[in-house]
Amino acid sequence: MDMKKTLLSTALMLATSVPVFAQADMTPEEIQEIARDAYIYAYPLVIMQITRDVATNVAKPTGLRGPVNQFAHARAFPDHTFTDVVRPNADTLYSALTFDVSKEPLLIEIPEAGDRYYMLTMQDWWTDVFAAPGTRTTGNAQQKIAIVGPNWSGKLPSGVHTYHSPTNDGLIIGRTKTNGKADYPAVHSFQNGLRAYPLSADGKSYTAPSGQVNPELDMSAPPEQVEKMPAEAFFASFAELLKRNAPHATDYPMLDRMQRIGLIPGQPFEFNKLSAEVQKALRAAPAEALPMIKAAFRDSGVKANGWSTNLTAIGTYGTDYLRRAGVAYAGLGANVVEDAIYPSAYTDSEGKPLQSDKRYVIHFPADQLPPVRGFWSLTMYDERQLFTANPIERFAIGDRDNLKLNPDGSLDLYIQREAPEKDKQSNWLPAPASGNFSMNMRLYWPKSPALTGKWTPPQVKAL
Repeated sequence: MDMKKTLLSTALMLATSVPVFAQADMTPEEIQEIARDAYIYAYPLVIMQITRDVATNVAKPTGLRGPVNQFAHARAFPDHTFTDVVRPNADTLYSALTFDVSKEPLLIEIPEAGDRYYMLTMQDWWTDVFAAPGTRTTGNAQQKIAIVGPNWSGKLPSGVHTYHSPTNDGLIIGRTKTNGKADYPAVHSFQNGLRAYPLSADGKSYTAPSGQVNPELDMSAPPEQVEKMPAEAFFASFAELLKRNAPHATDYPMLDRMQRIGLIPGQPFEFNKLSAEVQKALRAAPAEALPMIKAAFRDSGVKANGWSTNLTAIGTYGTDYLRRAGVAYAGLGANVVEDAIYPSAYTDSEGKPLQSDKRYVIHFPADQLPPVRGFWSLTMYDERQLFTANPIERFAIGDRDNLKLNPDGSLDLYIQREAPEKDKQSNWLPAPASGNFSMNMRLYWPKSPALTGKWTPPQVKAL
C-alpha cells in the first residue's frame, strides 16, 4: 500500500476505532469548553451540508445550482439577490459542482484556456482545499482529471490526472477571469467545455440524471440557517455527516475530547441519553461559539492600515479549527493564499466602523498598486456579507475597469452612498443605502510582496 492510501486508511479508521473515555473526572467548566470547541470543529461540516442542500435543490443546472456531480455555471455576475454563498465576487464567472465520490470516481474534462486565467478549487467536506487545478498550478492546456474517494480502489483510464479526496463529499468552485459583461460569451465557451461524469460512463454516451427537488426546503442563506439550528439538530447533523466523511488524520486530540461528552465518530448521536450537564453544555455551545466564529474571520490575519489579510490558515487549516470555522462562515470556498488573498476592511483609518452615511477614499501611490500576476478588485458587502442594491449595479471595482489615474500615476477609489462628482464616478464603489459595511480586496495570483506582507492596501480614510 502506498503512502497516500495509508493516510486515507488511517483517516477512515477514526470513524470506527475511537474508544470511550470516562466523564466522571470532568468539571462543568471543562464540559462546557469541550461542547463549545466541538461546535467550532463541527461548523464547517454542517454549513457545507446545508450549502449543498440549497445548491442541489434543482432538477437540472440552473445558475449556480445543480444536481450532485453536475457543473452549474453562473452566466453573469451575481447581484444583490444572490444569497447562496456569503461574500461573493464580481470578478469571475463561477462554476460550481458538489461531488459525491462514495461509489466511484468522478472524471472531469477541462478545455484549453488560451491565455485566460482560471482555477477549479476543490475542497473536502471540512472545507480544506486539497487540489486547485488551473492556470497557476497545472497550466492552461486541455486536461482530464479524476476525483477519487477515500474508499475506492481500481484502475483509471490512461492519461488521467488523479486527485484523492479525503472525504466522500466535496465542493468545486471554479473561477474564470471575466473582463466585464462584453467578455461573457468567451467565458461561456470555456465553461461549456467543462464536463463531469462518473468513471463508469467514460467513453460512452452519458446523460446526467435529473435532480430531486424539495419544495419545502429552506433556501435562505446557509449561515443564517446554521445560526437558527437548535443544538440538538446541529450536533445530530454533525454525527450523521461524520459517518460519510471521516475526520482528518490529525484530529485525534479533538476526537478524544469530543467522545468524553458523547460525540463519537461513526456512532449515533442520542441527545436524550446524555447527562444533564452535557445536554446543558451542548445547548449553550452555539451562543458561546458563534461570536467566536464570526470574530475569527474579522479579526484574523496580518493587520496593517486597518486591513486584515489572512496569509496563513485559509484554504488549508491543519488543526486551526476556529480559523477554519471563521472562513466557512464568512468566505466558504476560499482559495489558498498562493491563488488569492482577500484583505478585509471593517473600519476606517481611525478605527471607526465603516458606515454607509459617510464618504471615504482609498489612495494608492503609483508604485503601490496591488501586486498581482492575475488581477485585483475591491468588493462591497452589506451587514449580511452580501451585495446590496445600488443605482449603477456596481458591486466591485478593479483593474479591469476603466479607472481614472491621477496625473502622477496614483489611484483614488471613492466609497460612498451617493455618486461623487462626475469626473470621479469611474472610480466610485457605491456603499449600501443604510447600515455598516465591509470590503474585500481580491488579489488573484498575488506576487511575493503581497504574500509576505511587504505590501498592504492603503488606509480607508473618511472625507
